[in-house]
Amino acid sequence: MSSVDILLQAQGLSAGYGAAQILHEVNLQVRRGEVVALMGRNGAGKSTTLKALIGLVARTHGQVSFMGHDLTHLEPHHAARWGLGYVPEDRRIFTDLTVLQNLQVGQQKARQWPDGKAAPHWTVDAVFELFPNLGDMPQRPGGQMSGGEQQMLAVARTLMGNPFVILLDEPSEGVAPVMVEQMVQMILALKARGVSILLSEQNIHFANLVADRAYVLEKGQVRYQASMQALTADPDIQRAYLSL
Repeated sequence: MSSVDILLQAQGLSAGYGAAQILHEVNLQVRRGEVVALMGRNGAGKSTTLKALIGLVARTHGQVSFMGHDLTHLEPHHAARWGLGYVPEDRRIFTDLTVLQNLQVGQQKARQWPDGKAAPHWTVDAVFELFPNLGDMPQRPGGQMSGGEQQMLAVARTLMGNPFVILLDEPSEGVAPVMVEQMVQMILALKARGVSILLSEQNIHFANLVADRAYVLEKGQVRYQASMQALTADPDIQRAYLSL
């Protein structure tokens, strides 16, 4: 895998909230065409890592680069304009807007890869094809949707920005099992379309269905990294860093 295939990279990333430092010297990469799982127990620093990558929490040390841009000292909107998508754990959809209006808010222009080839391009019709549930309710206000439907809408709205990489925070958390299965199919479909994903996740069974590689966090530090297959085959690592 050459350096040009590395889309998102953190080197020595430390970050936190005020005087509380949460992340300590985190190194990670997301490459073109892969799904990477960021795993760990509650409080390990998974969500903070995603927020630090896009710039929603203060980075106190290290560097973040995305598609050749140095994000280290930039606000989140720069990353979004360059094609870094973010789906927060609390979804943050516009509850007073309809499904269609939520999608239109997130719309950005089509993008190209550095080699000039067209990047994945998402229209309302393409999003509704991926999420048939949303296609059945384009005029429904976001506040009148289930938790799983809101999660899908949050992902769909992010797709309308035509991202190269999506930061996806706890996609399986708090949604019904039938929706979790749809989330699995959605992530695999996005990967097939060429979208790279970094997802934070506690559920190793979910991660194993979608991810190529994994980083395991504990107390804001990367303690383990390997293929997802290697992680699922290592009960000692799972007991040490993932078991409750």
